[in-house]
Amino acid sequence: MKTIKVDNVVIQCVQGDITKQPDVEAIVNAANAYLKPGGGVAGAIHRAAGPELEKECSKYAPIKVGEAVITKAYNLPNKYVIHCLGPRYGIDKPEDKLLADCYINAIKLAEENKITSIAFPAISTGIFGYPIEDATKVVLKTVFTLVKRITYLKIIRFVLFSEQDYIVYCKYLDELGGSYYEK
Repeated sequence: MKTIKVDNVVIQCVQGDITKQPDVEAIVNAANAYLKPGGGVAGAIHRAAGPELEKECSKYAPIKVGEAVITKAYNLPNKYVIHCLGPRYGIDKPEDKLLADCYINAIKLAEENKITSIAFPAISTGIFGYPIEDATKVVLKTVFTLVKRITYLKIIRFVLFSEQDYIVYCKYLDELGGSYYEK
């Protein structure tokens, strides 16, 4: 695990499974527009949460690219799931703004619900084709900008499934941390 502190928020990178983060209040789902089970992160979250999640999600679907909605977490070890629809690289424009909107809107929902800890996957970097290095830069710059306006969130964790994605996040966390970086 790599950890830095930006203002009063701890930012962590871990390699692992987003459905196995029992010490965070909310996890983020890299959802599809209809908030249905699918492959990747969405499939894993729906399988772990159970069928009640899909039932609740149906009330909010469809969502737009960059939008986020919040549900209960059901059989997951968390209290909430925040569902975000990331951009499809090369199709949804402008990709960087839409990807940033996912994180902005998820953090906004976390703040509105007084959530103290959240775990994100690498949204849009799987089947949606967003290059991991480009996505990581957008995500970390967005989060660093938001930190100054955060009241309730104390931990923001990035849970990367592959070792390669974890390495990229750690690299850019060091590079982009700049003046924010504290050991």
